[in-house]
Parts: sequence; C-alpha cells; structure tokens
Amino acid sequence: MTAPLDVLVVGAGPTGLALAAQLRSYGTTFRILDRSLDRARESRALAIQPRTLEALAGFGVTDELVARGNPAMQLRMHLPRRVVQMPLFDIGLADTAYPFVLFLSQAETESILAGHLAAQDVVVERGTELVRLERSGSSVTCRLRRGDGSEETVDARFVVGCDGAHSTVRSQAGIGFEGYAYPQTFLLADLEVDGLEPGAVHTYMTGSGMLFFFPLGSPATWRMLAMRPPGTPDTEVRLGFLQKITDEYASNRLVLRDPVWMTDFRLHNRGAAHYRLGPCFLAGDAAHIHSPAGAQGMNTGIQDALNLGWKLALVCQGRAPTELLETYEIERAPVGRSVLRFTDRAFTIGTSSNPLIRLARTRLAPRLAPLALRASGPRGRVFRTVSELGIHYRRSPASTAGSRPPRKGPQAGDRLPDLPRGLQARSAGPGWHLLLSGPPALWPDKRFAPLLRGRDDLISIHRLGGESPWPDAVQALVRPDGYLGYVAHGAQLEGLRAYVERWLPAQHD
Repeated sequence: MTAPLDVLVVGAGPTGLALAAQLRSYGTTFRILDRSLDRARESRALAIQPRTLEALAGFGVTDELVARGNPAMQLRMHLPRRVVQMPLFDIGLADTAYPFVLFLSQAETESILAGHLAAQDVVVERGTELVRLERSGSSVTCRLRRGDGSEETVDARFVVGCDGAHSTVRSQAGIGFEGYAYPQTFLLADLEVDGLEPGAVHTYMTGSGMLFFFPLGSPATWRMLAMRPPGTPDTEVRLGFLQKITDEYASNRLVLRDPVWMTDFRLHNRGAAHYRLGPCFLAGDAAHIHSPAGAQGMNTGIQDALNLGWKLALVCQGRAPTELLETYEIERAPVGRSVLRFTDRAFTIGTSSNPLIRLARTRLAPRLAPLALRASGPRGRVFRTVSELGIHYRRSPASTAGSRPPRKGPQAGDRLPDLPRGLQARSAGPGWHLLLSGPPALWPDKRFAPLLRGRDDLISIHRLGGESPWPDAVQALVRPDGYLGYVAHGAQLEGLRAYVERWLPAQHD
C-alpha cells in the first residue's frame, strides 16, 4: 500500500508557491497543482510589503524581487490647483533592510517564486484541479482531474487550499465564507500614460471617487485603478472609456495608450469561518478577501503560507507535536480579521458618497495629510501597520516568556528585528535559531549539550555578544518563520528547556 503524500497544495499563486518553497526546504513530500494552464501574466497584486521581503529572504529570492521592482516612496496628490508631494515611509527605520513598499507585478513575483521552485526540482502541476476530497482515516482522499479529462486519486495527510476566493478546498471541507460584496464596480488596467511623472504614486481625489496610477514597470509602466462612475453602462472595458474617466477625474492632461490588460471587477470583504478543519487548511484569498487598500492581500497570503509551512513539515516528520498545527489559526486568523477591518475602513473613506466623508476626502484630507506625514511618529505608526512589520503572536501558545522577560528589546511572539543589520540573515533558513546575548563566557558549549541532544539538526546556536537587540544577557529562540518563540533574561536554561521539550521533542536512535 502506498504511503499517503504529506501535503497536497491546491493553488499555485504567490501563496501556494511560497508554501511549496518552505515545504521543499524541509524535504517534505508534497505536490502542488493549479487548474490554470499558466501562471498569472497580468499584474493583479502589485506591491510587496517589507515583512514579506524579509520572510522570503531565506529562500534567496528577495534580492531578485527588489532588483526587478520599483521601491517608490513618493506620493503625488493632484488637487485642482496644485500638486502636493509627500514622501512615503522615508523614516529611516533601523530594524528592517527594506524600509519601503516594493512595486512589482504579481506576474513577476510568481515568475521569481516559480523559478526558485524549478531550481529545486519542484514541478507545478498545471491544468490539474481538485474535484473532490473526503476524510479517509488519518488522511484525505483527493480526486484530481487533468485538462485531458483523466482522473487520479491521491491520499494526503494534509490539504492546503491556496486556491483563491472560489476555493474548492474551502467548499469541499464545508468551511463557511462570511462577509459581503461592495456595491461599486472598479476598473483596472496596465498601460502606458503620457503626462505622469515617473517613479511616484499619483492619486486624484474627487467627489465621485479616486483615481490612482501606480508605478509598475512590467508588463506596463503604469497600473490604473478607478471606480466606475455611477450610472455608466456595464459594458466591456475599452481604452476610450478609461480615457474618458481619466479626463473627468484628472486635473492635468493625461494620455492613455498601449494597454496590456484591462478589466472591471467587484470587491468583497469576506473571511473564512475557520482556517483549519481537521486535515484541511486555508491560506491567502481562500481564507480572506478584501479591497486592495493598503496592498495587504498577497502579502497576508504569503505570510499565512510561511506561518503554516514549517509547522506542517515538522509535524509530518514527527519532529513536532500535532498540537503545533492548532497555532496556525490562533496566530493567523486575528491577522486576517484585522486586515478585513483596516481595508474596509480605508475603502469606505475612499468611495463613500456620504456628504461628510466626501468633504473629508476632497477638502480636508489633501490639506491635513501633508502636515500629518511630516511627523515621523504618525508616519512610522502607519508604516508599521501597512508594512506588516508590527504583526506579532504574543498571545499564541507557541510564544512563551521566561520567568524573567527582558525589560527592553523584542519579546516572545514578536518579529525578530534586523537590528543590528544582518541579524535576520544569520537566523534565516530552515530550523530554529537560538540567540544568546551578553558575554560569551555565559554560554559555554557544554551547557547546551542536553538541550541539543536529539535536536542538533533543528537548532542552531548564535552567540551575539553585545551586537544584539537586547542590552544585556538574554536567550531567545527564533522560530523558522522569524518570530520569537521563547525569550528570557539571564542565563538560567530551565524555561528554555521546557519550551523546547514541548514543541520540539527530542529524536533518539
């Protein structure tokens, strides 16, 4: 009898590709499939947040993402009689190597991730869809159908739905998708625009709505986003129609040309009732869909995947208790709900026809925004939210503070900052990383022999000395996704040993 596959990944967008990359780094047996015959060629998502760039750096793809993208940090707010120029996020954050939002089309992001997987001998099975799944003992029986109509039955210990808003995994698992659709219709296009200053985000705010142009680079120079004016016929999107809307919204003359892609779409605000039901998991748009405000969607999906992948891998290998899988929903569902609230509020402000909100959007915001953004404090707080650098898991069962938590520096459940610069690179890659701050004499090798016994292939030790985010003696265990699982002040190891025994039981010959 053939042993079941460890993981079946359904969906090969950015979320599924990131999950596959992490599973591959642990040698997990998995397959990844997608009903589409080819990866995305249009841009769809177009921004990568700093936390996502950090999280992907361990796979060696972040430098290529940055090289292909545009780290634009300027906003041009076009008003009837003037243009307000505002710097975005030029606040000199010391704790990340990527203090910017990277503009890069989803097509390019998928291409880079797919190239990484191909170099690791991972084949994305395109033109293959999941048509049915059902529980069968300790595994899931999945029926797959290829483009030629042939079918195959596969048993997997776990199935992860990265298959978007119309997720088959979510539907087959019986997980609800709660929320609502917005009444507005939006227009999207990747094209060339004459009359726009390059290297900046341009926005035009009017009583009817907002018009945006984002620097894209590829497959076209610009991404246009606008709301279809109320009362206009629901017809096929054409260049002339987009030009007419631009003429109405824009205060300066712009000429649209050479469209690569044009479409219209409706937006939803929905979240899955559960991120996990038995052996079935949801990540990305299968778990949460919302407006593009703040460029959160693809980034949240990738980080869902990188929270889940190492947990699945270690459980499948018998290196971690199945209880670890329960922390996925505990940690990521609150993030998803927060994104749904944040994007809904931003969307309402940007599109509402309420007279007071329209007044705030068209008259007050353009005048107050430059003042607010001159102050590094407000700008920093906004940046940490949008960039997803502020996400933490302090309330997770997998986050434990020692009996003496450090008074200063990151705490259990926090993201490990890149401070001093290069600290994240030292603790990247598969496995857990134990950071030891303070005089090296506190941390002789012999003290860690019992801790590493049966786990030495999963825990790496790094003595930081004084080059540390903590000012004195601290022991901190970094999880494989870059968050701190355990942090304690001082040199006593009992708490660390208890944490490790709970989440990483030793392997003995």
